[in-house]
Amino acid sequence: MAQRFGGRFSPGASPDAKGTQPPAHPFDGKQPLKGAGRARFLGIAALLFLPAAFTGTPRALLFGLAATGLMLAAAFLTREGLKAHAAFDARKIARRPAFPRKIFGSVLTGAALVAGGLMSHDALLYPLLFGFAGAALHFNTFGPDPMRDKGSEGMDTFQTDRVARAVDEAEKHLTAMRDAILRAGDRQLEMRVDRFTAAARQLFRTVEDDPRDLTAARKYLSVYLMGARDATVKFTDLYARTRDAQARSDYLALLDDLETTFADRSRRLLTDNRSDLDVEISVLRDRLKTEA
Repeated sequence: MAQRFGGRFSPGASPDAKGTQPPAHPFDGKQPLKGAGRARFLGIAALLFLPAAFTGTPRALLFGLAATGLMLAAAFLTREGLKAHAAFDARKIARRPAFPRKIFGSVLTGAALVAGGLMSHDALLYPLLFGFAGAALHFNTFGPDPMRDKGSEGMDTFQTDRVARAVDEAEKHLTAMRDAILRAGDRQLEMRVDRFTAAARQLFRTVEDDPRDLTAARKYLSVYLMGARDATVKFTDLYARTRDAQARSDYLALLDDLETTFADRSRRLLTDNRSDLDVEISVLRDRLKTEA
């Protein structure tokens, strides 16, 4: 749907809008998914086994279908691994993936090429060589999964684990909101949820910078986001059936309130951290003067 471009510096913008801080943009801090095109090509390449499978012997059909399935599974795991790696890189405190998707994608790619080689070769040597080469090329192209936790060096492991778990749960609520609003079929609502997601993630990053802030922000990462998720699901179910304009207006007002609340909490946590720093500096200066 076409939308008129507008902003704080556009003609006709209200004077108060020009003096206020711009809202969080849904694409702030986002980067294109590296390797997504190559992972997509991997899935397309899996279909190359099908013509030989359906025009050859029963042996060729069996191994051709196996090769296609394994290659499609490798493409899926690789793309999911790329997404998990991008999310890992975007966060300051993160745990390594429990399942190394890209590494298993390399293994499945090698297995697919072995199965493809067995379509026309009785001997196992050459298919194994093809498989080993394919797995090595896949690993070299996409790289390994993160193998160590991030952001825990020199910090209290208990605190960083608490923050990582809390942010993981909060991200699940945001993902559920995004999945639910897609059912409404309204691009403006999707963009509005994305903008709230960006504001919520600003709070996540603030907590990751200082895990001591988790206690003050816990209800925002759990209770408020859970309520926002439930409200989004109920609104989407209603709006998809009735297209109720009043319900839409109420939901947008709720997102406005939530975004303001999350932004205020992020600013307050940053202010508190600055106050703590000022106190520490003042105490150290007093001690230095006393000892001098």
